[in-house]
Amino acid sequence: MSERVHVEAARIPDRDRLLRELLDAGLDARAVDEVCIEVPCGGDTAEACDDLYVHAENVITSLGAPFVPIKHEGVIYIRPPVS
Repeated sequence: MSERVHVEAARIPDRDRLLRELLDAGLDARAVDEVCIEVPCGGDTAEACDDLYVHAENVITSLGAPFVPIKHEGVIYIRPPVS
């Protein structure tokens, strides 16, 4: 059974943009509710989920979006910087 990582964006446009990038990268991501994305990570769950976190961070950085991914209790939240 594969583990699923949940990604939660702050807004629908941010979710849609990240979803497109994850799909373009070949991940089996799907939209859930208004601002969430669910991505199966399979394999070694901890390592696969960490890889997904790194990928999400790289996608956000490459888009130039003023958001940062925060991993908390199995969910990746995409939020504005706190500083």
